[in-house]
Amino acid sequence: MQTTSTPPGSVATRLPRSPYVVRGGRLQFNYHAGQRRAMASLARFILLLAGTQSGKTVFGPWWMLREIQRCGPGDYIVATPTFPLLELKCLPEYRRLFEERLQLAQYVGSPSRKMTLTPRGEEVLFGSEQQEGTRILFGHAQDPDSLESATAKAAHLDEAGQKKFKYGSWEAIQRRLAIYQGRVLITTTPYYLGWLKEELHDAADEDPDIDLIQFDSTLNPAFPEEEFERQRRRMPAWKFNMMFRGLFERPAGMIYDVWDRDVHCTPRFTVPADWPRYLGLDFGGVNTAGIFLAREPGTQRYVLYREYHEGGKTAKEHVGDLTRPEPRRPQKAAGGAKSEGQWRREFANAGLPVEEPPVSDVEVGINRVYAMLKATAEERLDEPHLQVMEDCKAVIDEIESYQRVLDEQDEPTEEIENKSEYHRLDALRYIASCLVNPTRLPSAPTSRTGRRSGLY
Repeated sequence: MQTTSTPPGSVATRLPRSPYVVRGGRLQFNYHAGQRRAMASLARFILLLAGTQSGKTVFGPWWMLREIQRCGPGDYIVATPTFPLLELKCLPEYRRLFEERLQLAQYVGSPSRKMTLTPRGEEVLFGSEQQEGTRILFGHAQDPDSLESATAKAAHLDEAGQKKFKYGSWEAIQRRLAIYQGRVLITTTPYYLGWLKEELHDAADEDPDIDLIQFDSTLNPAFPEEEFERQRRRMPAWKFNMMFRGLFERPAGMIYDVWDRDVHCTPRFTVPADWPRYLGLDFGGVNTAGIFLAREPGTQRYVLYREYHEGGKTAKEHVGDLTRPEPRRPQKAAGGAKSEGQWRREFANAGLPVEEPPVSDVEVGINRVYAMLKATAEERLDEPHLQVMEDCKAVIDEIESYQRVLDEQDEPTEEIENKSEYHRLDALRYIASCLVNPTRLPSAPTSRTGRRSGLY
């Protein structure tokens, strides 16, 4: 984990430091200890993981301002999980600093959202007007094109811990920064166990490129201690720790609550050609997902070794992309809802027969996946049990974010949160329903009673 004490390329000699206090005719930023450490960090990836209202989002524009001066003219990225979140908080903070307070840039909202340094802004930041322009490009994780359009020098990702900020968006950001090896500031509260925890939080102790900066809401001097204690008294401990302390906890309502990375993940290996293959499919014009399992001969061990997610293709194109990398056709392919017989016929006509799953009930399918995961956790190796190759990160992220809607008492309901977004897990339950003996099923819990505690 990287820790530092001296900020590179400080803008203090030329620029005011904050929108909050005016001293001697100059705006000054009153950094609290957590913000000060983030501004001083030399790490490539800075994860500022903190409680709500702790000064995360408002800090981002100041970090970006310093990063622009340090890295020079070019493109920079600001991204949030959704468009409403961008419009509600993050974008107004950038406009307030760059456009209104310091008058360094002009914002344009159409056809794409971007802020461009003015000639005056270039003079203030770089000492003179530049031949190459400088833009801050604003995007969100639900619009992949908005994250794929630039070769950028730095990025600020606000609330990237939310479920809607998918692992694929994180990968897209890294591709945009690859040429310049650009730095990333992530400002977020933890919301669920997923890619952010595994890629950054858990790796911080061993990776010098990552600086984990974690603090309570009360590190912000403006946050009342009384409110902090009131929330502690009224909220479940897991929720309070996440929302007000910036600590990862296993949330209530996690559907596959037996999931444990240490148990269920296996390093990537080459699957022998003679292992039988199984394919689960979830059909869709925009989202067609596939999950490939291989069974170790002579055992009940199934390994999820490949995931597939594509859209805008014909059935014939999907079949080609699904089967071409494989050494053999799947022993069994199953997928689609009961009403999706036409999809199955289209795939069969293209050369890949797909069976209708033996069960159509979503909860029954979930229980069969749960049975495979639980058999792995309890080492019941004479039953079908499942491991996932550790680089199948998108399906792992879906498993870790698959959750019941909570009621007003933070108890899980029967409803699945954002059910339509879990295409890979739908494909997994379709094929699992073909592989698990229905007479030996455990029940996946729908309430917090008996919920596993602790983290993976």
